[in-house]
Amino acid sequence: MFFAAFLISVAVAPASGLAQGEQPEESSYVAPLADPVLEARAKALQRELRCLVCQGQSIDESNAPLAADLRRLIRQQIQGGQSDDGIKDFLVARYGAFVLMKPPVREDTFFLWFGPGLLVLVGGAVIGVTILRARRRLATDPGGDLDVQI
Repeated sequence: MFFAAFLISVAVAPASGLAQGEQPEESSYVAPLADPVLEARAKALQRELRCLVCQGQSIDESNAPLAADLRRLIRQQIQGGQSDDGIKDFLVARYGAFVLMKPPVREDTFFLWFGPGLLVLVGGAVIGVTILRARRRLATDPGGDLDVQI
């Protein structure tokens, strides 16, 4: 009985969000700027900023509500006469350097830039040491109890 009620609630839960009338496209729509030059500037700036929810997408690509809010904020600041660097500085002050798709190399962003390479090097070293140890054991005791052949 409990299991059946659970299954029904899981099946109905996604539909209840749509029944409230909010469509995903409605919350992410941002009206374009009237001036095409300013709109192109806003689009270019949006491609340089990371969606903090999606993290792998720019706010230009993302449909997350936060990305839509940031797109609106960028347009408001452009209409207010703010420069691109001023807008980026404002967002970095608010959200940190991670909001930039290409964060600067600094002490707090060091791992973002060099972490993947370091992980590959460490992983390669571990694999190399493991292989060398296995070969040494095999060379010193060829008839030993090693079941693994390399």
